[in-house]
Amino acid sequence: MNVKGLIGIGIAVCAGFACEAAMARVSVGINLGVPVYAAPPVYVAPAPVYVAPPPPPAVVYQPAPVVVAPGPAIVVGWHGDRYWDGYRYWGRRDWYAHHGGYGYRHW
Repeated sequence: MNVKGLIGIGIAVCAGFACEAAMARVSVGINLGVPVYAAPPVYVAPAPVYVAPPPPPAVVYQPAPVVVAPGPAIVVGWHGDRYWDGYRYWGRRDWYAHHGGYGYRHW
């Protein structure tokens, strides 16, 4: 850089500092407060909140009790000297005579 450029930059910097010093000042002001009427605040009630009542409890009916009676017991076989085949009683001689005589003679 040449000397003229450095001198120009130096003068510009000095001018910048001089402007800042020239702008410095002290101000004194007097203010008179004027009362202003402000309207009172307006309060608005919120919208009502609707709370639905809870639903009634569910109606539950107990089913009728189930009564299971055991069926009649049918025991097929000999009962003493008679034989029950599920339909009728047979005497011992009648049974053997009707169903083939296992040791008995047919009468």
